[in-house]
Amino acid sequence: MEYTNLGRTGLKVSRLVLGTMNFGPETAEDDSHRIMDRAHEHGINFFDTANVYGWQKGEGVTEQIIGRWFAQGGGRRERTVLATKVFGGMGDWPNEDRLSALNIRRAAEGSLRRLQTDHIDLYQMHHVDRATPWEEIWEAFSVLRQQGKVLYFGSSNFAGWHIAQAQEAAKQRGFLGLVAEQSIYNLLTRWVELEVLPAAQHYGLGVIPWSPLHGGLLGGIIRKQKEGGGSRGLSGRSGDALQEHRTSIEAYENLAAEFGENPADLALAWLLSREGVTGPIIGPRTIEQLDGSLRALEIELSADALSTLDELFPAPGPNGAKPAPEAYAW
Repeated sequence: MEYTNLGRTGLKVSRLVLGTMNFGPETAEDDSHRIMDRAHEHGINFFDTANVYGWQKGEGVTEQIIGRWFAQGGGRRERTVLATKVFGGMGDWPNEDRLSALNIRRAAEGSLRRLQTDHIDLYQMHHVDRATPWEEIWEAFSVLRQQGKVLYFGSSNFAGWHIAQAQEAAKQRGFLGLVAEQSIYNLLTRWVELEVLPAAQHYGLGVIPWSPLHGGLLGGIIRKQKEGGGSRGLSGRSGDALQEHRTSIEAYENLAAEFGENPADLALAWLLSREGVTGPIIGPRTIEQLDGSLRALEIELSADALSTLDELFPAPGPNGAKPAPEAYAW
């Protein structure tokens, strides 16, 4: 396993992040525990979850599964850099969602209880809350840090402007501020390159891509359809995206075949090659999927391969080959 520092911190994390969103809804608890044990066997030490995962309001199903795994001992908690999130609704009463000081306090206590731990390593805002001032958010977070309940703070789904706002407000308080941003980022969705990546690099945030396979579309969906599988990509937004990008995706799968690689591994390897990326989130439903993802760490993409991928999936903006703000204009 390869490790890197999380943003500008001294914290060492694995370059593949174990996403747990499938634990509960898609993967049974016993299998989820086996996947987490195997992740440690592979050297993956960075686990990501959220209080709303499990999709049963107020239950925190996925956090509970992880908590019962920690409770088995054997150094499971000590060897894990644990990230969870706050924002989503955990009830129908006022102040049971978003980023008020009251909800931050309640949500943190709830996550700690479900996770059966005394601290969260990385506490992430699942979304920006335009209705709550940064002074209130940072005050609430600083209390959690003073209490030893949270070590680092991060964001998710923030725009570059939100990152700047957060960091400047933190600076005024003499606070470390954000150390990571979790964004959707993959070959099909490269919008973060315009502003989010430059902002993250300027302020020293590690970038953690979610949906690295764009809902499975970069995992060999066309081949799987021909073989009678791949149903996950046939409906909703994934189905629309497949129709829109079918020619590029088919060419991409052919390119992966030329390289002798699995399309999913190629997509992860591309993200690992991007400057500023800490590590993509992988969300295995089975141990076999987890084992297979390790191949991405071994793939070295040549300049020609990267150029071909840029041709198939161009960077955003009228001048996307250049970073923002040039990408917007000339």
